Amino acid sequence: MGQILDRSFAERINTKNNQITKISDISQLPPELALEILKKLNATDLCLAACVWQTLANDEILWLGLCKSIWRHASIYKRAHHEGISFRKIYLQLDEGTLRFNAGEGLKYFIENKLLDDTCEEISKFLHNTRKLHSIEKRKLLQERRDVLERLIELQSYENQFLPNALREFFAKLDAPEERNEYLSILIENFSKRFHECNKDLGLSIETIYVLCFSLILLSIDLTSPHVKNKMSKREFIRNTRRAIINETLSDELAGHFYDNIYLIGHVARSTTIAR
Repeated sequence: MGQILDRSFAERINTKNNQITKISDISQLPPELALEILKKLNATDLCLAACVWQTLANDEILWLGLCKSIWRHASIYKRAHHEGISFRKIYLQLDEGTLRFNAGEGLKYFIENKLLDDTCEEISKFLHNTRKLHSIEKRKLLQERRDVLERLIELQSYENQFLPNALREFFAKLDAPEERNEYLSILIENFSKRFHECNKDLGLSIETIYVLCFSLILLSIDLTSPHVKNKMSKREFIRNTRRAIINETLSDELAGHFYDNIYLIGHVARSTTIAR
């Protein structure tokens, strides 16, 4: 735990006479200051600190903060105090459930230990508020739980975001499949609905957003893949995108901005490679 937990580490500077007063034990500090120091520790160090400063390091507020720093939502939070469950225990159980998480068992550990209520809403909020779960296993789970997938996307906000940037954020939270399949289509379909709800003033229909998403994915592959020798030009992208959109008009300027974004920033689904 280094200098933070060294029993003789703390020094207090007297600004009036510029003298240094050494504090032999963190417990001699005012409780507010001691807790502020302990807040800097991770769970492992806090457990070790509890061996020395049992009362301070087992403070419920500290452990609640650690829980919410990784799992911002869990059903157990709202009833822990009433049921007399310590947040230190909750942290250790959430950590264990995260390590055990896989597509086969899914959320079984969380539900059996009453950390998470077995409802679509609670599961969706839990998944939405943590990035600790294994992304591929999470993707496999969502392929089976379409109700959770749809609600999970509804919880996301893309207000006033540029479409390529919103797609990057989307795929950072929901891992893209390794190849084009039905699941990718479902992802893009639900994303298009949500993006449309958040940006109705853009004047783009859900169908147009859907087409644009696939156009951006294909452009991403074209521009970033070392196997594609003849890269798509900006002119070609504008022409192809305009042809793909039916019953609506997309300005060449906006299509050009889409191209520039992919060219300068890169793939909209960096986490995986989507095959043609």
